[in-house]
Amino acid sequence: MTGVRDGATGVDALDAAFAETVRRTGASIGALYLLAPNERHLFLDVLCGAPTRVAAPWARIPVNAPAPVAEALREDRIVWIGSHEEMARSYPRTAAVLPYPLAMAAAPVTGVRRWGALLLMWPAGRPPYMTQRERGHITASCGRLARLLEESSEGGSFPAPGGLPRVLAAETATGDPGPAPATETAAGDPGPAPAAETAVGAAGPALAAADFIERLPGGSCALDLEGRFTYLSSGACALLGRDPGQLLGTLPWQSLRWLDDPGVEDRYRAAVISREPVVFTACRPPDSWLDFHLYPDASGISVRIVPSGAPYPPAPAFRRSARTALPARAGRLYQLTHLAAALTEVVGVRDVIDLVADQIMPAFDAQGLVLSMVDAGRLRITGYRGYAPEAIERLNGLALDTRYTPAGQVLDTGLPAFFSDPEEMRRAYPEATDVSDKQAWAFLPLVVAGRPVGCCVLSYDRPHTFPAEDRAVLTSLAGLVAHALDRARLYDTKHDLAHALQQALLPRALPAVPGLRVAARYLPATRGMDIGGDFYDLMPLGATGAAAVIGDVQGHDVAAAALMGQVRTAVRAHAALGTTPDRVLRGANRLLTDLGGDLFVSCLYARLDFAARRVALASAGHPPPVLRLPGGETRPLDLPPGPLLGIDPDARFPVTEIPLTPGLMLAFYTDGLIETPGVDLDDSITDLARHLADADDGDLDALIDTLVAQSGAGRQRTDDVALLVLRHTADEPA
Repeated sequence: MTGVRDGATGVDALDAAFAETVRRTGASIGALYLLAPNERHLFLDVLCGAPTRVAAPWARIPVNAPAPVAEALREDRIVWIGSHEEMARSYPRTAAVLPYPLAMAAAPVTGVRRWGALLLMWPAGRPPYMTQRERGHITASCGRLARLLEESSEGGSFPAPGGLPRVLAAETATGDPGPAPATETAAGDPGPAPAAETAVGAAGPALAAADFIERLPGGSCALDLEGRFTYLSSGACALLGRDPGQLLGTLPWQSLRWLDDPGVEDRYRAAVISREPVVFTACRPPDSWLDFHLYPDASGISVRIVPSGAPYPPAPAFRRSARTALPARAGRLYQLTHLAAALTEVVGVRDVIDLVADQIMPAFDAQGLVLSMVDAGRLRITGYRGYAPEAIERLNGLALDTRYTPAGQVLDTGLPAFFSDPEEMRRAYPEATDVSDKQAWAFLPLVVAGRPVGCCVLSYDRPHTFPAEDRAVLTSLAGLVAHALDRARLYDTKHDLAHALQQALLPRALPAVPGLRVAARYLPATRGMDIGGDFYDLMPLGATGAAAVIGDVQGHDVAAAALMGQVRTAVRAHAALGTTPDRVLRGANRLLTDLGGDLFVSCLYARLDFAARRVALASAGHPPPVLRLPGGETRPLDLPPGPLLGIDPDARFPVTEIPLTPGLMLAFYTDGLIETPGVDLDDSITDLARHLADADDGDLDALIDTLVAQSGAGRQRTDDVALLVLRHTADEPA
């Protein structure tokens, strides 16, 4: 295939362009993710080079997830991962469920809007870097996909999330039509014909190839990318102990009970994803050990089977024994690992709800969710999906021992309850089926150390059976969700307490001062308890004056906040006496040295005298304010600082005076606004002055938003930020 088929439109054109991109980049696996209408997650729309069930853990990816596809979309750039070691360093959650040698690229698919992201994977043998030519080709291909998506959207055929992804056959990407699958020939065969004839079903070269295979020692067979047998030699049938008719078209771990081991499926997954040869050993009862050598390519897997210990070429380096049985299918185990890793990263209760809704619900094909927490002897619903508000009102606040729904029983016993259809539910809980139109339910108790935390209910719009495997995984997940929810509730409680404390220590609102327009902002560090020691204040001083102060206590914890409250009170007390800035700072300094703590404070105090039209300022080791003159000139104020408060009880603080003219603006800030790793502090202050000069002063709150955004403090912050802006107005004389 050299291009998109002439006349192809909609989904066909999109699939053709996607397959061509996979082929031209030489990728072994390709996936196209599209942004859901709510723009909160990406859903897998098209897949090539791997079966759907292998990609199941990544069918839906939250946009804010720490994953290559999500990051490529968020940051609008190509994300390249050249090795599994690099994957483990940069994306540990993804590496946990892709423990294979590979290289990966994720690229945003954007046009008039964000459409999604393209994922490409290569075997580990390719160079661990990407050339500019490759980047350019991937970028161009993503642009082409975006244009096709735009055309599909305009034509009303944009793919909708929720269904299974379209899986393109290997030949679609490679351009090689290939032979018809052998299973089609075998499907209609009534009896156990010789293996070569059954599997190949053709004459001439095909029989010659089959004869060649039959002459080889051991056994040979072939699997498609889904893992099904498509060919078996007579030697393979003899070693496996089955006729070809019993095996063709089946999955090895389903048709051969002694291969029903997650390790076997894991080796198959490793071969499909890494495209690297894989070897494992399994025991055919009672004591026949067999070595399986898997050789994958884009169309399937060739398998050689020989008795363990028999002479054979050296095995590939990537080897793992499958002699240890595990309790669930490998795909489910990887899914559980993926979700467990995600649950360790959630912070608040809302994060837990979103993760359960965005990842656990689709992983188990559920359409409804109710997540409730124990509160004062009742179950309070904290989040739900797929239910009408009226139904939630009826369920919210049920007693812990309720018999209205199974929630009371599962919390009492600690055992989950599964109901496959309404009749099964009605027999045990006659009233529960009247709450909603759901047809199947899984009630999962959330228990931590014997203490009930809450209940998670997954529900279905149609009757749904719960195999033993799903029940085991859901039970395990319930324990993980319970611990995550318990931690999240504790975090939210601490966060709310810290926020309330911080708000109590900062001024509720800045007072109105004639002749001044003011605005302020406090932003806590993004890591920690959202509390810190940065503070600001504005105080009227009679009819002709005002005082402004900003300070920064070391640290951003409860101790820093408590000290901040003491310093702010001391400054207010001395300022109310109408003393000069240096005396105000000396009084606060004596308080701190008397307290004898190990935390120090930087502080900047300014006294504005409207009658004398002067501003007097003093600094205790604080960054200088930025001055914007009425004519537009903007610069940091040359202000000699004294020492930090709390160090020297006899410290002196020089006073600097400047004219107070109409239109004068002063910006006070803490170092969290200007500190950037690797950037000189003076350069950061100069940049702040430039941003202030360019900002519109019509709305001071909007001006602060601009300064915060341009400084980068609006994103991740390792320190608190306080910002106070004053502008003297000519139209409101004191």
